[in-house]
This record gives sequence, structure tokens and C-alpha cells, in this order.
Amino acid sequence: MLIDTYGRVATDLRVSLTDRCNLRCTYCMPEEGLQWLAKPDLLTDDEIVRLIDVAVRLLGIREVRFTGGEPLLRPGLVGIVERVAALEPRPQTSLTTNGIGLGRTASALKAAGLDRVNVSLDTLRADVFKALTRRDRHQDVLKGLEAARAAGLTPVKVNTVLMPGLNDDEAPDLLAWAVENDYELRFIEQMPLDAQHGWKREGMVTAGDILVSLRTRFELTPEGAEERGSAPAERWIVDGGPHRVGVIASVTRPFCAACDRTRLTADGQVRTCLFATEETDLRAALRSGADDEEIARIWRLAMWGKKAGAGLDDPSFVQPDRPMSAIGG
Repeated sequence: MLIDTYGRVATDLRVSLTDRCNLRCTYCMPEEGLQWLAKPDLLTDDEIVRLIDVAVRLLGIREVRFTGGEPLLRPGLVGIVERVAALEPRPQTSLTTNGIGLGRTASALKAAGLDRVNVSLDTLRADVFKALTRRDRHQDVLKGLEAARAAGLTPVKVNTVLMPGLNDDEAPDLLAWAVENDYELRFIEQMPLDAQHGWKREGMVTAGDILVSLRTRFELTPEGAEERGSAPAERWIVDGGPHRVGVIASVTRPFCAACDRTRLTADGQVRTCLFATEETDLRAALRSGADDEEIARIWRLAMWGKKAGAGLDDPSFVQPDRPMSAIGG
């Protein structure tokens, strides 16, 4: 079990498979990209599967989410998914992606055992997409979403960040589109995870702003705390159902008290929180010959020291020195 001093138990593992990405989203990294991790520093496929096996078999992990960077850039992704889906007890498996490569990989991922996907899409307008991501790949993302739905990687969840002056007027249109296409839309408040450290709370599009905008066209009924559980998204039933929309208010409505996550970076570090400034090295233990019990012990100790919250509402908050692409969202 991965328990911390506040009594929270981690059952959800986020695994970053690579720090690389084929987009350059303005809220994540600079246009020229970043200094990528050297290949020897990355966990191998075997190391990733072994660590996930330890987490599932010895530490009580029940859900595994593959992230990046962009996880579809990982050459061995399908094989990793297949091996993780074969673990006992079998964890639920999912993938967070920008969707660009889903058109050609969705069917193979489903056959390998992937249960569902989260796809990042911030706009329905191709010109705005290009401005936000610095790449002209909007149609590829839309085709990837369609492929994921056709392959049965459902529910297909769409993650959207609204930015002032760019796409902050699109919330109602995005929800109408999601309902029409049977996607579950989730708005995420912009978080301080950009490599440029340019995030400012002032002017940020908040959860409250999003809900006001949505209610100009839709009737939203709160789903309730009992349905939410430890999920980061507060959800609302749209026009009486069955569709739902979620808002992840990491900044204005922190949900740290119910957090059930632990994170593994692409280079084998345990992070207790997306905003943590400390890491615990599992790669060194692996490569020095530690057995599974020793790895589990190190992991337990790391999670025992998890802080009470991210502290985003604290003026003294210090942004992590690694951008989101290296941590895994």
C-alpha cells in the first residue's frame, strides 16, 4: 500500500513514457522545444513494466495511465500496454495523448489491452490550434478522436485548457461538439507547468468563468461529491443527461485532500505530486540490482512524505523546475 502521513492511499499510477512531444503548446514549452533526456537516462521497456508490476502486485495500484510528453512517440508503446494489461491483478489502463498519432494506433492499442484514452484538444478552430500548439495538425487530432471512438477506447475524454484572448470564448461550442460526438469534455484550469515560467494567476480563465459561459447555452446539474470520489474533475449533467462535462479546478478549487495518485517520470523518478519539487530515484535502485521488495520499500517511503497540498493558492508557491512534458500530466 502507498499511504502518506495524511491517510491518503495512492491507487492510481501515472507513467511518463517520454519527455518528447510533437507539439509546442504555449502553456507547456517554448517554441524551440527543450533539452530532451538522453536515451540512457530513460527507462527501458522492461524497466517500465517491472516497476508497474511492483506497483500493482506489491503496492496496491489499480489504475495505470500512460503519459508523456507524447506517449504515442514511444516506439515500444503497444508492447508495454500489452504486457501491463497481462499483469495480475490486471490494472485499468488508459492513455493521455495529443491525439495526432491515434488515427494509426488506436486499433492496435485496443487490441493490446488499453481501456480508454484522454485526448488534449483546446479549440475547434484550426487557426487557433496552430497559434496554441505552433503546429498545423488540427485535422490529425480530430481524426485521432474518431479512431479512438471507433476502436472502442471509451469513454473518450477530451481535455481542454482555455486561454485568455485565444479560445476563452469557445466553451459552449466545445461542449455542443462533444455532446454531438459522444465525447466527455473536461476543462482544465491552466496550471503553472510551463518551461518558460510565464504562468500568472491574474487573468487566468477559472472554473467559475467556464461554468458561467457554459450556462449561457446549457442546463448544468451538479453530479455530486459521492459520484466524484477521488476524481479530479467536478462533473455536471448536461441538459438532463446522459452527457456530462467536467471541470478540473486545480488552482481555484484544489482537490489535494482526495488525491490518490503517484507518478513515475520517464527517467525513473517517483513524484508524489505534479507540483512536487523533490523526486525519489527508482532507476538507480533498478540498475544496481535491487529486488522487488526493496524497490517497493523505497516507493513507500517516498509516498509517506507526500505533502498536504500543491500550494497553488500560496503566494510563496515555487513552480517545479521540470515542465509538464517531463513530468507527465
